[in-house]
Amino acid sequence: MPARPLLVLASGSPRRLQLLNQAGIEPDRLLPADLDETPQRNEHPRSLAKRLSKAKAESAIATLSEMDLGPAFVLSADTVVSVGRQVMPKAELVEDAMANLRTLSGRTHRVYTGVCLVGPKGALRQRLVETRVRFKRLSREDIDGYLASGEWRGKAGGYAIQGLAGSFVVRMVGSYTNVVGLPLYETLSLLAGEGYDIHGRWKAATVEAEDA
Repeated sequence: MPARPLLVLASGSPRRLQLLNQAGIEPDRLLPADLDETPQRNEHPRSLAKRLSKAKAESAIATLSEMDLGPAFVLSADTVVSVGRQVMPKAELVEDAMANLRTLSGRTHRVYTGVCLVGPKGALRQRLVETRVRFKRLSREDIDGYLASGEWRGKAGGYAIQGLAGSFVVRMVGSYTNVVGLPLYETLSLLAGEGYDIHGRWKAATVEAEDA
């Protein structure tokens, strides 16, 4: 019997890995891509998310080819936070995080995640998911406290909704897991559509429980 194709997650994000694990899926390998994520001139945030997710998948495929590991499912994603057409940068410096929070304060913003899956036969499929999020008006104490927490580091838009910033959310329309970094419904639909057994570990857990 031929070996099962590997599942490769083209991301180093612990949040995306945790979300897949939550859905009962464990990637065989992690192959994060080191890309320039600067938006192109006049590029819409949704186009940026789709372009970068595809580029990450293509980078992982090139690496897999060099490693000669055989056919694989390659899954990638990119999340972009925007106010209008303005892309909120990933915050690496406290000044960036402060500027992001001040911009998001009391406003509705959009979170786009482009998800890309390349199947073992090379078929490429993409989905774009949009969630609208409204923050309360942030006080100076809110901003200073959040900056002190450090949760903003490396996060799209300068915040992590699954952490302290969840208390800033007044309203959300759309997928919560999309805002965390990987929309599970759409991701699992892509995997199932390409023939990946998304329930494999679920069944294995049931068998182990019956044998215990």
